[in-house]
Amino acid sequence: MTSSRPPSTAAEELRGAGLRVTAARVALLETVRAGDHLDAEAIASGVRDRVGHVSLQAVYEALHALTAAGLVRRIEPAGSPARFEGRVGDNHHHLICRTCGVVADVDCARGDAPCLSASDDRGFSIDEAEVIYWGLCPGCSTRRSS
Repeated sequence: MTSSRPPSTAAEELRGAGLRVTAARVALLETVRAGDHLDAEAIASGVRDRVGHVSLQAVYEALHALTAAGLVRRIEPAGSPARFEGRVGDNHHHLICRTCGVVADVDCARGDAPCLSASDDRGFSIDEAEVIYWGLCPGCSTRRSS
């Protein structure tokens, strides 16, 4: 009998994506999902807290595999290192503070991915839109006006 429920553990999700299950990969996926738009260094630190030593190169390789499998999303804000998040598959966008660099999720401005309809697609078959709103977070806005 086949179950239609989604995988309930990181190990099951890795297996479901056809990836080898290792303690480091499970810890990495859990770290990304527990974090908030973490960079590779912060993820490596979180993985080390969970399983002990892991090289930064191993973290990058695992992030690449998990991103390719659709379990993790990579965003690359201009002038910042790549960040990773566990919210995938919904075409959401991001708010980024120019001062402190905090990143926050924001749902698609036009609902269920109509932002995938470009005014001129130039023949492209569009499957994702990446929108970044830049500005100041509430904390930095308050400090600036003081």
